[in-house]
Amino acid sequence: MRHAVKRLTVFFDHLMRRYLPDPFVLALLLTLVTYGLGVMTTDTTSVEMVRYWGDSFWKLIPFTMQMVLILVTGYVLAIAPPVHWLLRTLSRLAKTPGQGIVLVTLLSFIACWINWGFGLITGALFARHVARHRPDIDYRLLIASAYSGFLIWHGGLSGSVPLTIATENHFMANVMGVVPTSETLFALFNLVILGVLLVVMPLLNRWMMAHLDHTVTVDPELLKDAPITEFEPVDTPARQLEHSRLLVLLPALMGLAYLLIYFTGPGATLSLNSVNFLFLMLGLLLHGHVGRFLDAVSQSVKGAGGIIIQFPLYAGIMGMMMSSGLGASITHFFVSISSVDSFALLTFLSAGLLNLFIPSGGGQWAVQAPIMIPAALELGVEPAKAAMAIAWGDAWTNMIQPFWALPALAVAGLQARDIMGFCIMHLLVSGVVIGSVLYFM
Repeated sequence: MRHAVKRLTVFFDHLMRRYLPDPFVLALLLTLVTYGLGVMTTDTTSVEMVRYWGDSFWKLIPFTMQMVLILVTGYVLAIAPPVHWLLRTLSRLAKTPGQGIVLVTLLSFIACWINWGFGLITGALFARHVARHRPDIDYRLLIASAYSGFLIWHGGLSGSVPLTIATENHFMANVMGVVPTSETLFALFNLVILGVLLVVMPLLNRWMMAHLDHTVTVDPELLKDAPITEFEPVDTPARQLEHSRLLVLLPALMGLAYLLIYFTGPGATLSLNSVNFLFLMLGLLLHGHVGRFLDAVSQSVKGAGGIIIQFPLYAGIMGMMMSSGLGASITHFFVSISSVDSFALLTFLSAGLLNLFIPSGGGQWAVQAPIMIPAALELGVEPAKAAMAIAWGDAWTNMIQPFWALPALAVAGLQARDIMGFCIMHLLVSGVVIGSVLYFM
């Protein structure tokens, strides 16, 4: 078994480093593949496919802005002095490289369960602290361990599918009704998946570290934090405003007061907007003044470039998948071979496949829900479990869809091909765990 793990880890690492293209190149390739499949396997003409692509190109702009903001506000909060101090202090708990790997994995899992954007950035920043404290650790595996926490995002508090179906008047409400999070995020099968992955994934990362053929380290000097501009001297009214703590304190307290009113009111949900609002207010509060806050924002937007330029491409892919009927055809195939017992498992696998083309939980839900939910009701499968099978499939293949790794890679200073070999191992092991729970529970 030990030799098998070593051979697989080394094989996938070498394979990805040699053949995995840049994520933007992958998005272009997926665009062409989707176009070709649509023309060849559906009744859609080549001209219609081009029109579907162009018509959908900008349809995810509001969602793109939400994604950018959740990354920016999550980054800003993660490098706020109190949070930064906490991460640096926690990193000193790693007395050995193996402990560092496990510690980064656990913190990333917990942070991504709270919120995926915050978890992505916090995991990568914490990994930098650990690498600075333990320069003998394999830096590629360390960042891959940080990214592995993203695996559970759709089963956590920021999961878009469970939060969407818990909202009044969501687009499938007339079919499945409003589904409370007690039946999705806090259902027994979801908690079991989370619990098993929380144990298995740190052990897997630690095991891979023990079976590397060589260790790739990084110079701690290269991991020093970017300096925060202080805008000195404070010698003009304008600069005094930039350093005014009261100026950020009052709006931040207003924002937190609003959130308190909102969450104690009827129908409150933890949406992307409310999470972004919370992170923005906490970031203002913890950075202390405008100058420091804006400098943190300037650092954070560097990691959002990939999302800004790639999301339109994936919106176009999603448009071709939906309008041509290609996504529906794939989904119908999995439904056709499903039974009551296998429905959740096959839904999970179909969602994992479609996620490679539509790395958007909301977009994928729009494609699969109109087919999968009625089929689940017809077979007698709980719609909540069917929805979570889609959600877990969407999260699962993120391990090999480098699009979502871009922010963490930007923080780490690595390329996707540096970590994807390890992420394939994450995919294989987690697929067995998630699929088994969905099948047997």
